[in-house]
Amino acid sequence: MEGMFGSLAPARRRLVLVVLTGLLVLACVAVLLAVRSGGRAAVGRRAEQGLPGPVLLVPGYGGSTAGLQPLASRLRATGRDVTVVSLPDNAQGDLTAQARVLGAAAAAVLARTGGESVDVVGYSAGGVVARIWLKQLGGAAVTRRLVTLGSPQHGTALAELGSLFQGECPLACQQLVPGSTVLDALNAAPELPPGPVVVSLWSSKDQVVLPPDSATLAGAVNVQLQQVCPDSVVDHTQLPADPLVAGLVQASLAAAVPTGFGPGDCARLGG
Repeated sequence: MEGMFGSLAPARRRLVLVVLTGLLVLACVAVLLAVRSGGRAAVGRRAEQGLPGPVLLVPGYGGSTAGLQPLASRLRATGRDVTVVSLPDNAQGDLTAQARVLGAAAAAVLARTGGESVDVVGYSAGGVVARIWLKQLGGAAVTRRLVTLGSPQHGTALAELGSLFQGECPLACQQLVPGSTVLDALNAAPELPPGPVVVSLWSSKDQVVLPPDSATLAGAVNVQLQQVCPDSVVDHTQLPADPLVAGLVQASLAAAVPTGFGPGDCARLGG
């Protein structure tokens, strides 16, 4: 520095050094503000609701992907990119670990398609896995819509019964017992993170999610199938392949934001 300004008069040299020091301080402040602003933008990021992206289908307890293939085919027929996610340990292990696998699948799909967000459809416990990813692992930032099908968001008495028999209730089953540590943390208010629009589809004839309205969520568009088609007798296992459910899923993932469905939609949506 001395060599660069050695030819300047002392007063001029001091002035130049003061100016350079001031510029350096301003540059550091600008960088700091940019970093902080970028951090806030990342945290507050929300997917564009009018821009449908690729779809991820998440299987339920047991991890079978075969039952989701009819729904996947119907969505692909409309031009959507659809991936059926395979979960580890037959989807009977830790629900949070399953949610991390969903997150990795979403990242891979976005990298492959160049999309900005994903739509997620979670069947049964898959809907709980999806909500863990959204609420606790940052998935809300890249999720436009979440549709759940008969998901025991507040647990099911069937899991509670299974927990009474040693060895008959793996970890995911234990975590789906009403009042479990996992569900209590997940259901602490607010039940849904800001950003994604969530639609919960459920049937009063569900014999696995007990009570069936365990599937409802505060802040979601909650749709009981019998409120759309009063004669619907769809039970839990029939949800993924039911024509009405498929129609509701397709409508929920359209560009327009879903606000609710009623009897007037029964015939139109395949009931």
